[in-house]
Amino acid sequence: MLTRFAPAPTGWLHLGHVLNAEYVWSAGAGVLLRIEDHDRERCRPEYEAGILEDLEWLGYVASGPLVRQSERDEIYREGLNVLVTQGLVYGCDCSRKDIESRIDRSSVIEDRPSFIASRTSATEHRLSELRYSGRCRDRGLPLTGGAGWRVRMDPGVERCVDGILGPQEQDPSQQCGDVLIRDRLGNWTYQFVATVDDHLQGITDVIRGKDLLASTGRQILLARLLGRKTPATFAHHALIMKSPTQKLSKSDGDTGIRDLRARGWTAAEVIAAAKSLSS
Repeated sequence: MLTRFAPAPTGWLHLGHVLNAEYVWSAGAGVLLRIEDHDRERCRPEYEAGILEDLEWLGYVASGPLVRQSERDEIYREGLNVLVTQGLVYGCDCSRKDIESRIDRSSVIEDRPSFIASRTSATEHRLSELRYSGRCRDRGLPLTGGAGWRVRMDPGVERCVDGILGPQEQDPSQQCGDVLIRDRLGNWTYQFVATVDDHLQGITDVIRGKDLLASTGRQILLARLLGRKTPATFAHHALIMKSPTQKLSKSDGDTGIRDLRARGWTAAEVIAAAKSLSS
């Protein structure tokens, strides 16, 4: 068994990260530490340094060397080529504003369970995301800078048994449409790089917050298209919420680990607080 802890250095570590770390390190698997710094506009080296320092202070030790996504561009291009040879990738010049202006509002999935036939309640998993219509599928736009790159998501239900939430099924083509794997600024997207890395790094168990439950079906499908024969096992745990509809974020300074350390909290107190606040 191999799992991963994969923070993005776009802010400081907070209690929500600690809760995830507790689930990850208590799973009885090896833990790969992966810095998800694929977003070149938002990631900062000082955030990475702070994350690593806080993890060491908390006592979380990875099983192997640190991996940074910013150093894996060649690997992602190889994954891209696998999809290109299958005729699945196309250029897209649609901005989010374009998609919002053209979309049929009836195709926006709102206030519905993100997975069909889920054992979890509709109020636990709400999804509001724009479904890309496939406007650029047949326009023949080249895969060049200034255009986004998308992968075709043909109709089909992806099924898995979540380690916490139970049986799930989802049709990515209806939920999100064709997945963006590289944006118009040249950044690889989370959906793509996380899938490539989980596949090539041999991650058997993905343990993360239930806010990412909706990503599971598309990542299972992407992984299969990339050549993964056996999908990872997924488990989505509860979140720390600052309100009934808002999860904790990196901007919530009073829950930042650096701030709590400065106020004299011990590592044990920080971990206990994270576990007690989850819902």
